[in-house]
Amino acid sequence: MEQLVAESTGKEGTGVLPVDLEPLGEPEVYGDDRVFVAVRLKGQADPAATPALSRLRDAGHPVLEHELVDEYELGGEFLRWEIATAIAGHVLGIDVFDQPNVQESKDITKRLLEEYTETGELPATAPSADGGRLVFPVADEELPAALAAFFARAAAGDYVAVQAYVTPGDAVWEGLQALRLRLRDDLRVATTLGYGPRFLHSTGQMHKGGPNTGLFLQLLGHDPEDLAIPGRTYSFGVLKRAQARGDLTALRAHDRRAVRVCLGDDAAAGLAVLTGLLDRVL
Repeated sequence: MEQLVAESTGKEGTGVLPVDLEPLGEPEVYGDDRVFVAVRLKGQADPAATPALSRLRDAGHPVLEHELVDEYELGGEFLRWEIATAIAGHVLGIDVFDQPNVQESKDITKRLLEEYTETGELPATAPSADGGRLVFPVADEELPAALAAFFARAAAGDYVAVQAYVTPGDAVWEGLQALRLRLRDDLRVATTLGYGPRFLHSTGQMHKGGPNTGLFLQLLGHDPEDLAIPGRTYSFGVLKRAQARGDLTALRAHDRRAVRVCLGDDAAAGLAVLTGLLDRVL
């Protein structure tokens, strides 16, 4: 659903933003730009989600619920969302059957890797249009002020996309979820969260082609243990950094608000530090 909706509708400055895997909050943390959708198997309602959805409905938020009789109805649910997405594209006046901005980050990444092959290092990240920094280590003394200024630009109807170029793990995911919920509850904006480079093929099209309503927090973890790629002059770690830098460059080319924080060797510990900084500045 996330990939279908975001990649199909996020283009030509419009789109519908799917918010996936975000725990439900109380009604007051949401703006008036949300629609909540619950899909469940008959007889398997989530005991925590059911009362939360009722509170959202009672507060005036639109809530859509689909109950599948059995697992075999999942294919029909796929079809429902595909038809709905095509109809949404017609209403929005866009072609849902292309993805013009997905290739953009790939092309930039390819150029970065070609330069690395020639010089042995990735080029430095260019500053923002006003000359400001875009990249900060998590322990940088200038980071708190930069975060405060960055998130002060959030407005009603915006969203924050957390882009995590880190090694997945339970502790890391818990830290990322805590971070996104801190942002959602304080800023009252939608949040999306995805591991890089996976999200480039789900919400990535929306990020560059959709409305300019996103604030992009790119998180990069170091690679204490790295592996060479057979037949290439660069490692998997270099490839990851090139993909992150390529996406950041593409975002800036579309005048998107973006900042990168380097979490260091221990991503979970870096996330704890970053969440603590947000507690201070938000």
